[in-house]
Amino acid sequence: MVKKRQAADDGGGGIIDLAYQAPPGTPAGVEVMPVSELRTRAPEGLLVSPQRLDFHQIVAVRSGASAHTVDFTGHWLDEGSVLWVRPGQVQQFGDPEAIEGTVILVQPGFLPSGSPVAAVADDPFRPVVWQPVGQDREAVFCAVGHLEADFRTSTGLPADVHTDVLRHLLSVLVLRLAHLTAPVGSRMPAPGDAFLDFRAAVERDFATSHRVADYARALGYSARTLSRATTAAAGVGAKEFIDRRVMLEAKRLLAHSGLPAARIAGRIGFDDAANFSKFFQHREGCSPGAFRARLQQGRTPHHGDHSAEGDRHSP
Repeated sequence: MVKKRQAADDGGGGIIDLAYQAPPGTPAGVEVMPVSELRTRAPEGLLVSPQRLDFHQIVAVRSGASAHTVDFTGHWLDEGSVLWVRPGQVQQFGDPEAIEGTVILVQPGFLPSGSPVAAVADDPFRPVVWQPVGQDREAVFCAVGHLEADFRTSTGLPADVHTDVLRHLLSVLVLRLAHLTAPVGSRMPAPGDAFLDFRAAVERDFATSHRVADYARALGYSARTLSRATTAAAGVGAKEFIDRRVMLEAKRLLAHSGLPAARIAGRIGFDDAANFSKFFQHREGCSPGAFRARLQQGRTPHHGDHSAEGDRHSP
């Protein structure tokens, strides 16, 4: 399952780091269990505390409903929801007693490196929550059921064969989620090269560059082209896309570390703490210090700022 250790980087910030640890006798790299078993095995209070994962966690909800926070954005899980928390993201269960279903824990690298399936799994811009309907829902939960059953029924199979079977079954689930049929009129167009280039550049350089013009110059596009491409693919303009990524990193550093605001400002490209504080206050409605204090007191901060592509359910 997982091993609990207290976050300690840069002085600690109240976030619990969870590292993957496969139980003895189970296939290396993946573990499947009911939500009820996760509750039983987790130390008291762990699930409702902010946790940073170093593994993938997929939760397929079969009944019940609860809030769930991922990277400071609130989501609602109910019957038929599928939650996917990726390595490095911070999650917090609302009421883990209120839902039942299946939990799938996956170590990075379990899926074939360089494959389309691994690309989907490792893409941090994919949705956090899916809500498949109709035949999509039937297919997704059928894939979850097959994976869960095969994890439990390994009798007679060599360990390497069992691992390969689980890898293939997990791949089926990943591909099903990646290709859900969106309701008519709700699907956003497939992202073009300009947006994909821009998105990769922002992920690489957001800590040093906050200007659309800088990215346009480096990538060989006009600023207008980047803004149009980003609006079409992500629903926000290029500048907003950059600012949301900067804001997410600021929140992560405030939550995960004991760094003072001045040092955090420098890490994410601000020339002084005052400019950083003004930026943060404008977007979050409170100062960086107040945000950190609320988190350390166990209260979920205001989440007016969402992830780079929002809480979209369509891929």
